[in-house]
Amino acid sequence: MGRGTLHIATCQFAVSSSITDNANFIRDFMQQAKEAKADIVHFAECALSGYAGTDFATFDGFDWGLLKSETKRIIFLAEKLNLWVVLGSSHRLTEPNKPYNSLYLISPEGQIVDRYDKRFCTGVDLENYTPGDRFVTFEINGVKCALLICFDLRFPELYRELVKLDVRCVIQSFYNARQKGPSVHSEIMRQTMQCRAATNSMWVSMANASGWLCPYPSCFIQPDGRIVKQLEDHRDDMMVNTVDINKEFYDPSEPFRKLAMDGVLTNGAGQIDDPRSKDKGCF
Repeated sequence: MGRGTLHIATCQFAVSSSITDNANFIRDFMQQAKEAKADIVHFAECALSGYAGTDFATFDGFDWGLLKSETKRIIFLAEKLNLWVVLGSSHRLTEPNKPYNSLYLISPEGQIVDRYDKRFCTGVDLENYTPGDRFVTFEINGVKCALLICFDLRFPELYRELVKLDVRCVIQSFYNARQKGPSVHSEIMRQTMQCRAATNSMWVSMANASGWLCPYPSCFIQPDGRIVKQLEDHRDDMMVNTVDINKEFYDPSEPFRKLAMDGVLTNGAGQIDDPRSKDKGCF
């Protein structure tokens, strides 16, 4: 594996309220990811715990002890397999504070080295979860990565901040599944993620749950916004794709990106001193 390249295993399965069933899916995909020579395996939002408000109504009576024991088993397996893991779960806070909706970053040494907490929660999320307030970035094989979760994609400001941090790959987990019917999500979620990739020149691993009804499958996006590969709808599956920051892509905004980020919203400021420019009523 050369410096600047990273193999990501992006996984999807029908996340449920059963922590045990979820954990079995996760460990099975970890084994498959290792066999496929992935460096890091990526799971959906709340992949281990299940999603409060969707898989179960509230955290009342939630089995935190079981969640802890299954998390420990996953951490142990990460060390055994020498594998990085991005694990979606719920992180308990001291009551009466509501839990975080989190991604645990587990190292090949069998340690939780960081935890990203979903920064922007939907109105429904806020009934069960506490929003986070910080970025998580890390580097593997010379590729600087960041973690984000689902609704975060609605806020382009987050990605601009990641550009400032020199992030080249966003590993973003979603849970848009078990919906009652078709929704606008099938038309906008991957498309918005493609926009975030292209306008910020980032690779994106986009892992979604696959339970019925899921409006879009997991996908992998390159820095020009193109979807390199995606999984099939409503199918438990995994794909391995390669981030290669040494590759060049079509990026027409690159020469002017910093200008716009600095608040200069034209690339022609101060160039024109022409009365026909100043007279807005002429033709």
